[in-house]
Amino acid sequence: MGHCTGATLRQVEVIPAAPEHQAVLAGLLELYAQDFSAFYRIEVEADGQFVYKKLPLYFSEEGRHAFLLRVDDQWAGFALVQRGSEVSGDASVWDVAEFFVARAFRKRGIGTDAAHQVWRMFPGRWEVRVMESNDGAWRFWECAIAAFTGKAVDAIRVERDGEWWRVFSFEGGA
Repeated sequence: MGHCTGATLRQVEVIPAAPEHQAVLAGLLELYAQDFSAFYRIEVEADGQFVYKKLPLYFSEEGRHAFLLRVDDQWAGFALVQRGSEVSGDASVWDVAEFFVARAFRKRGIGTDAAHQVWRMFPGRWEVRVMESNDGAWRFWECAIAAFTGKAVDAIRVERDGEWWRVFSFEGGA
Protein backbone atom coordinates (compact mmCIF):
# COMPACT_ATOMS: atom_id res chain seq x y z
CA MET A 1 0.00 0.00 0.00
CA GLY A 2 2.81 2.37 -0.84
CA HIS A 3 0.34 4.34 -2.96
CA CYS A 4 -1.57 5.64 0.08
CA THR A 5 -1.49 9.37 0.79
CA GLY A 6 -0.60 10.79 4.18
CA ALA A 7 -2.75 12.54 6.75
CA THR A 8 -4.46 15.80 5.90
CA LEU A 9 -3.22 19.06 7.38
CA ARG A 10 -6.61 20.67 6.79
CA GLN A 11 -9.71 20.43 8.95
CA VAL A 12 -12.45 18.38 7.29
CA GLU A 13 -15.95 19.03 8.58
CA VAL A 14 -18.49 16.25 8.09
CA ILE A 15 -21.86 17.98 8.37
CA PRO A 16 -25.20 16.13 8.54
CA ALA A 17 -27.16 17.44 5.55
CA ALA A 18 -30.51 19.05 6.27
CA PRO A 19 -33.37 19.35 3.75
CA GLU A 20 -32.22 22.91 2.91
CA HIS A 21 -28.92 21.41 1.70
CA GLN A 22 -30.57 19.43 -1.12
CA ALA A 23 -29.56 22.00 -3.77
CA VAL A 24 -25.92 21.88 -2.60
CA LEU A 25 -25.98 18.09 -2.71
CA ALA A 26 -27.61 18.12 -6.15
CA GLY A 27 -24.82 20.38 -7.45
CA LEU A 28 -22.12 18.13 -6.02
CA LEU A 29 -23.93 15.10 -7.45
CA GLU A 30 -23.56 16.70 -10.92
CA LEU A 31 -19.78 16.73 -10.46
CA TYR A 32 -19.90 13.17 -9.12
CA ALA A 33 -21.91 12.00 -12.14
CA GLN A 34 -19.39 13.61 -14.49
CA ASP A 35 -16.56 11.66 -12.83
CA PHE A 36 -18.57 8.45 -12.58
CA SER A 37 -19.59 8.56 -16.26
CA ALA A 38 -16.04 7.39 -17.10
CA PHE A 39 -16.96 3.97 -15.60
CA TYR A 40 -20.72 3.73 -15.84
CA ARG A 41 -23.50 4.86 -18.18
CA ILE A 42 -25.10 7.89 -16.52
CA GLU A 43 -28.64 8.91 -17.46
CA VAL A 44 -28.97 12.64 -18.11
CA GLU A 45 -32.41 14.27 -18.06
CA ALA A 46 -33.89 16.14 -21.04
CA ASP A 47 -32.77 19.47 -19.45
CA GLY A 48 -29.17 18.24 -19.37
CA GLN A 49 -29.15 17.63 -15.61
CA PHE A 50 -28.17 14.49 -13.76
CA VAL A 51 -30.82 13.65 -11.18
CA TYR A 52 -29.99 11.29 -8.31
CA LYS A 53 -33.49 9.93 -7.82
CA LYS A 54 -32.79 8.53 -4.34
CA LEU A 55 -31.65 11.90 -2.92
CA PRO A 56 -35.06 12.82 -1.36
CA LEU A 57 -35.04 9.46 0.49
CA TYR A 58 -32.04 10.64 2.52
CA PHE A 59 -34.32 13.24 4.11
CA SER A 60 -37.36 11.02 4.64
CA GLU A 61 -36.30 7.39 5.22
CA GLU A 62 -34.95 5.99 8.46
CA GLY A 63 -31.56 4.33 8.03
CA ARG A 64 -30.33 6.82 5.40
CA HIS A 65 -27.90 9.62 6.23
CA ALA A 66 -26.50 12.37 3.99
CA PHE A 67 -23.37 14.30 4.93
CA LEU A 68 -21.66 17.26 3.31
CA LEU A 69 -17.89 17.59 3.44
CA ARG A 70 -16.46 21.06 3.98
CA VAL A 71 -12.84 22.20 3.98
CA ASP A 72 -11.85 25.82 4.69
CA ASP A 73 -15.51 26.91 4.40
CA GLN A 74 -15.82 25.38 0.92
CA TRP A 75 -18.03 22.45 -0.03
CA ALA A 76 -15.60 19.64 -0.82
CA GLY A 77 -17.87 16.63 -1.31
CA PHE A 78 -20.47 14.38 0.26
CA ALA A 79 -21.11 10.96 1.76
CA LEU A 80 -24.40 9.09 1.50
CA VAL A 81 -24.78 6.24 3.98
CA GLN A 82 -27.56 3.69 4.23
CA ARG A 83 -28.48 0.71 6.36
CA GLY A 84 -28.37 -2.44 4.23
CA SER A 85 -26.09 -3.49 1.41
CA GLU A 86 -27.10 -3.07 -2.21
CA VAL A 87 -24.56 -5.68 -3.32
CA SER A 88 -24.40 -8.42 -0.67
CA GLY A 89 -28.03 -8.02 0.37
CA ASP A 90 -27.07 -7.97 4.09
CA ALA A 91 -29.72 -5.75 5.71
CA SER A 92 -27.74 -5.24 8.93
CA VAL A 93 -24.58 -3.59 7.57
CA TRP A 94 -23.87 0.09 7.06
CA ASP A 95 -23.23 0.82 3.39
CA VAL A 96 -21.35 3.71 1.80
CA ALA A 97 -23.96 4.26 -0.91
CA GLU A 98 -22.15 7.19 -2.56
CA PHE A 99 -19.00 9.10 -1.65
CA PHE A 100 -17.43 12.03 -3.47
CA VAL A 101 -14.53 14.41 -2.98
CA ALA A 102 -14.24 17.22 -5.54
CA ARG A 103 -11.08 17.09 -7.65
CA ALA A 104 -9.55 20.22 -6.08
CA PHE A 105 -9.54 18.43 -2.70
CA ARG A 106 -8.24 15.01 -3.73
CA LYS A 107 -4.94 13.31 -2.84
CA ARG A 108 -4.57 15.29 0.40
CA GLY A 109 -6.06 12.85 2.91
CA ILE A 110 -9.37 14.75 2.98
CA GLY A 111 -11.47 11.83 1.73
CA THR A 112 -9.80 9.43 4.15
CA ASP A 113 -10.38 11.78 7.09
CA ALA A 114 -14.04 12.26 6.09
CA ALA A 115 -14.62 8.50 5.65
CA HIS A 116 -13.07 7.79 9.07
CA GLN A 117 -15.32 10.40 10.71
CA VAL A 118 -18.40 8.80 9.12
CA TRP A 119 -17.39 5.24 10.08
CA ARG A 120 -16.86 6.30 13.69
CA MET A 121 -20.45 7.65 13.83
CA PHE A 122 -22.05 4.27 13.14
CA PRO A 123 -20.78 1.27 15.09
CA GLY A 124 -21.15 -2.14 13.50
CA ARG A 125 -20.34 -3.88 10.25
CA TRP A 126 -19.61 -1.69 7.20
CA GLU A 127 -19.48 -2.42 3.49
CA VAL A 128 -17.82 -0.29 0.87
CA ARG A 129 -18.35 -1.33 -2.74
CA VAL A 130 -16.42 -0.18 -5.75
CA MET A 131 -17.03 -0.88 -9.41
CA GLU A 132 -14.19 -3.11 -10.54
CA SER A 133 -13.45 -0.79 -13.46
CA ASN A 134 -12.85 2.16 -11.09
CA ASP A 135 -9.18 1.57 -10.18
CA GLY A 136 -8.65 4.96 -8.54
CA ALA A 137 -11.58 4.50 -6.16
CA TRP A 138 -10.53 0.94 -5.37
CA ARG A 139 -7.03 2.10 -4.38
CA PHE A 140 -8.48 4.97 -2.32
CA TRP A 141 -10.82 2.67 -0.36
CA GLU A 142 -8.11 0.04 0.14
CA CYS A 143 -5.89 2.70 1.77
CA ALA A 144 -8.66 4.46 3.74
CA ILE A 145 -9.96 1.19 5.20
CA ALA A 146 -6.47 -0.09 6.07
CA ALA A 147 -5.71 3.20 7.85
CA PHE A 148 -9.00 2.91 9.76
CA THR A 149 -8.71 -0.76 10.77
CA GLY A 150 -4.93 -0.87 11.18
CA LYS A 151 -4.60 -3.72 8.70
CA ALA A 152 -5.17 -4.55 5.04
CA VAL A 153 -8.74 -5.65 4.29
CA ASP A 154 -9.18 -7.74 1.17
CA ALA A 155 -12.13 -7.01 -1.05
CA ILE A 156 -14.26 -9.83 -2.38
CA ARG A 157 -15.45 -9.81 -6.00
CA VAL A 158 -19.21 -9.77 -6.41
CA GLU A 159 -21.24 -9.79 -9.63
CA ARG A 160 -24.56 -7.96 -9.53
CA ASP A 161 -26.78 -7.36 -12.59
CA GLY A 162 -23.86 -7.89 -14.98
CA GLU A 163 -21.52 -5.48 -13.11
CA TRP A 164 -18.47 -6.63 -11.17
CA TRP A 165 -17.81 -5.01 -7.80
CA ARG A 166 -15.13 -5.22 -5.15
CA VAL A 167 -16.71 -5.24 -1.70
CA PHE A 168 -14.77 -4.40 1.46
CA SER A 169 -16.24 -5.45 4.80
CA PHE A 170 -15.02 -4.25 8.22
CA GLU A 171 -16.09 -3.00 11.65
CA GLY A 172 -16.83 0.69 12.28
CA GLY A 173 -17.54 2.69 15.41
CA ALA A 174 -15.57 4.78 17.88
